[in-house]
Formats: sequence, structure tokens, C-alpha cells
Amino acid sequence: MNTLKTFIFIGPSGCGKGTQVELLIKHLTQTGDISTERPVLHSESGKRFRDFVKQDDFMAGKTKLAMERGERLPDALAVWNWTGYLIEHYTGREHLIFDGSPRSLLEAKALDTILSFLKRERAVVIFLDVSAEESIKRLLKRATEQGRADDDLEEIKRRLDWFEKDVRPALEYYEKESAHLFLKINGEQSREKIHEDIKARLAEAPKA
Repeated sequence: MNTLKTFIFIGPSGCGKGTQVELLIKHLTQTGDISTERPVLHSESGKRFRDFVKQDDFMAGKTKLAMERGERLPDALAVWNWTGYLIEHYTGREHLIFDGSPRSLLEAKALDTILSFLKRERAVVIFLDVSAEESIKRLLKRATEQGRADDDLEEIKRRLDWFEKDVRPALEYYEKESAHLFLKINGEQSREKIHEDIKARLAEAPKA
């Protein structure tokens, strides 16, 4: 049986992280890596924040207001988001998938500390590389199809600016960090081709 795996999915808004996470989970289930005895914990930062702001307390209200204004949430809240999830659910027998985290260099280094603490130092970082133009096209299409009010052009451009300013340094850190396996995947392909590329790169990777 293979060792427990840790995956970190990163990419700009609209790159299809969620879809690729679902396809990877399905693949690992089919190969027997994911099972009842060895399940997967999927830390989805965006969903956890959306659930959090539904609560009726001060910090939830403060966070909701910041999100509605399109402000970047502080790194401390982001770290609390996935740390809290691990504390609540991790038992030491799960594969880990981080979807949408980290979003800054500080957060990436914080995540490394907890992975080291859990003896999960060897992570696979999957960067879905999509141009700003492609992200804008996809997100505007999603806004039209799903009625997403937070996907107007101004908000999309703000998020893409954040990606370049805050997330890009985390990507550069992971690319240079030899302890992790960094996979840069062309995200401007069909979802099926992206998934096949991820599987192929994983199969080619040296075993830790």
C-alpha cells in the first residue's frame, strides 16, 4: 500500500482547482489509495469561509463584511481556517488535499510547519497555470451561467491582482523548495486533458 499523500492545489480564480480535486479523488479511489481505512480530508478554504460567515457572531460578521467589500482576508484567518479543519478531523490515517490554500508566502511557510509536525513533509504542489485573460473569460462565463454577483469584472481583476502580488511568491517558494514535488500544469486545456497530465506527472515522479 502506498504511503499517505498530501496535495496542494494552487491557481488563479477560474483555473478549475475544484474540478481537478474531484477527478484526482476519483482516480485515487479507483487505484485503491483512498479507501475506508485511508480516506481523504479535503480542505476547501473558500467553502469553509462561506460557511463561517453564516454564523451570528462578531468575527463572522467582520469577515463577511470584508469579503463583501472585496478585501483580502488576513493570513491569520486563512491559517486558522485550515488549521481548525485539521484539528477537528485529522486522525493520522488520511490523505490530505488543500484546495485554495496557501494564498501567500507566509501561509505557505505556516502550512509547512504543520505538515512537518505531522511528518507529512513531502507534499505534491499542483499549480494549474492559466493566463489572466483566460481566467477573466471563464469567470465572466460563470457569472452569466450561475448568476454569481461576486464575479463582476472589477472583482475578478482585483482577485487576479492579489494572485500576482500574494500567491505568486508562494508558488516561487514551492518551486524552489526541494522537499516538495512541484508540478506546473497547463490549465488552458480540457478538464480531461488536465487530469491526464496530472496523472502522468505523478506516475513519472520519483517516489519519496
